[in-house]
Amino acid sequence: MKVLIADKLDASTIKQLETLGCGVTSNPELSAETLPAAIADFDVLIVRSTKVSAAVIEASTALSLIIRAGAGVNTIDLAAASQRGIHVTNCPGKNTEAVAELAIGLLIAADRRIPQAGTDLMQQAWKKGEYGNARGLKGRTLGIIGLGNIARAVIARAKGLEMNIVAWSRSLTTETAEAMGITCVATPLEIAAQADAVSLHVAYSKTSTHHLVDAKFLATMKKGAILVNTARGEVVDTAALKMAIREKDLRVGLDVFENEPKGSTDTFADSELAQLAICTPHIGASTDQASEAIADETVRIVKSFIETGLPLNVVNVRGTPVTTHGMVVRHYNRVGVLATVLDALKAQGVNVEEMQNSIFEGGTAATCSLRLDKLPQPAALVELAASPDIIQVSTH
Repeated sequence: MKVLIADKLDASTIKQLETLGCGVTSNPELSAETLPAAIADFDVLIVRSTKVSAAVIEASTALSLIIRAGAGVNTIDLAAASQRGIHVTNCPGKNTEAVAELAIGLLIAADRRIPQAGTDLMQQAWKKGEYGNARGLKGRTLGIIGLGNIARAVIARAKGLEMNIVAWSRSLTTETAEAMGITCVATPLEIAAQADAVSLHVAYSKTSTHHLVDAKFLATMKKGAILVNTARGEVVDTAALKMAIREKDLRVGLDVFENEPKGSTDTFADSELAQLAICTPHIGASTDQASEAIADETVRIVKSFIETGLPLNVVNVRGTPVTTHGMVVRHYNRVGVLATVLDALKAQGVNVEEMQNSIFEGGTAATCSLRLDKLPQPAALVELAASPDIIQVSTH
């Protein structure tokens, strides 16, 4: 199996994949533009931040698995991959602690203005009076928007700082909030109004979370409040944020941005935002611990794919069958039995949506479960059941 790694990953990834018998090519300098020409006849593509467009998928001749060495898959054209029958997987939860630690770091840095104070010191300016002006976090209210693994990790750490937590998520109930020792609110705007600091942890969606933090949200926040974004840059309206920083003296910590540079060494164009906020270059998941965990999970996905043909953590396979028609064939474990079943269904114009065959102990008999787009005619079932290789045919 040929594997292309199109981003910088932990060195152990290559060694472990080679141990599995894979031929590995690592080219971290590839970009969204150069990847189509490089994909060639690779079976597996592993990316971290490099965008996988429809052009990449169309250029491939053997690609059957794309692994996002991280959690989000918004940089991969899922529709194009699905149309070509290419599995897309990710490594959820492996960078949770790393991102949560940076979120808390940005929160503290924004409150104490640590980067600004350090910069002034490098210029020999001793501004103790100015930088001694910090509110402190103990007893303050932290608003959490979104409640996935990273948000929960941030909550645990914020409790260590003795902060009060209010949270909003579409899935959060009052009962769950009470069990977590936090307060549930009904809307993001309630978070904006109540919180002394807000930390964003929602996935990005063009239809539901694009510019979730907009001018109205920012206007609702308290004067001098803190906003931290380690989720996705598009969740925040950048133009509105710049205005709010100036007008409401918001203190802001950002690790993600709208229109981020495509490469790891490209220029960050928004120098104005970098002056107004505490900014880091999308490094939330970039710790040795997270890299090692993602490397191990990436190898585990490939190993499963090699051994079973089914990778772990697939994000683009239909979960719930559309059809409600099923057929179970108990049969003798002989050559050509399933081919007979499939030929009979084909003759009836019946499409197999899902199929699983299980062999019983001893290897004499087996059972095959099929999900069908429609049921075959009764006469066809009778004819099929009459085969000496088939024990029983049932439908539901």
